[in-house]
Amino acid sequence: MNTVRRCTHFVLKLCFALALCLPALHAQAQTRIRDLTSVAGVRDNQLFGYGIVVGLDGTGDQTTQTPFTTQSIVSMLQQSGVNLPPGTNLQLKNVASVIVTASMPAFAQPGQQLDVTVSSMGNAKSLRGGMLLMTPLKGANGQVYALAQGNLIVGGAGGEAGGSSTVKNHLSAGRIPNGALIERPIDTPFLTGEYLQLELRSTDFSNAARISTAINGAFGPDTARALNGRTIRVKAPSAPDERVAFCRPFRN
Repeated sequence: MNTVRRCTHFVLKLCFALALCLPALHAQAQTRIRDLTSVAGVRDNQLFGYGIVVGLDGTGDQTTQTPFTTQSIVSMLQQSGVNLPPGTNLQLKNVASVIVTASMPAFAQPGQQLDVTVSSMGNAKSLRGGMLLMTPLKGANGQVYALAQGNLIVGGAGGEAGGSSTVKNHLSAGRIPNGALIERPIDTPFLTGEYLQLELRSTDFSNAARISTAINGAFGPDTARALNGRTIRVKAPSAPDERVAFCRPFRN
């Protein structure tokens, strides 16, 4: 009899403990919509351009093997009013052809600065000490959105003596902090149209239905509709300030 009472008492205590834990477990199980989705059109955009690095200490491209570097220098000189005699064979050691890349965040405006990465595309030994000449950075549509220029920061180091050489890290790529200046904004559908689209980071029909139900419960019926397992269409205010405030629960 005592054993039964002790077991009954233990079961009651266990049930009481579980009842206390359930609210905490439920709170931990809740996930914010912004953690599962992103707003369509609100994203970074990749930019790239072809440029020339000058001022290298004899570590530039070997122009006989990289004729495009020579062509770029001749074209730049012609645009500056310097015409070389026909048949001139340039032997440049302090110049390198590079590819310049940058990431332009959503809603970036003219005058803002971007970090750029500069990578050698020829056979330059090192970009250390070089300066990037003004380089237009284009988007996927071919339009120029930023201009890059400045002194490179190369994280690697190298040395050569007695016929042997050593290199630590990478010398053919570098960065220019705040090296690009935005010249024009990238159009975004955020402020156009009656609807916004929320995109799930991974396809899940159950989550799409739950998110649609949660939004309708917070903002009224017919505000959101799950179009498929990845996209939820949301009716948003037309005024820019109201739309921004409306999107706060969906975006960090």
